[in-house]
Amino acid sequence: MGPIEEIMHAKLLEHFQPDRMALENQSHTHNVPAGSESHWNLIMVSGTFAGVSRVNRQRQVYDLLATEMAGPVHALTMKLLTPEEWDAA
Repeated sequence: MGPIEEIMHAKLLEHFQPDRMALENQSHTHNVPAGSESHWNLIMVSGTFAGVSRVNRQRQVYDLLATEMAGPVHALTMKLLTPEEWDAA
């Protein structure tokens, strides 16, 4: 786990207390230097998303990771679900 991943992982766990979370570094699939931490995919299931629109869920994540998004992180794709949405999928 790289330093950016460690920071993002810790922030997401602390703030959203997810039931499930997968944070995947996809930088290797892009034209970036080896070892980059610039492109990410996040799947997260949290009860904190109940009653929150999909757009506002993403805003919450972007707000939390504002420092990382302003620097080393270039792209973050997200699938953010409540436990009920996860179970129905």
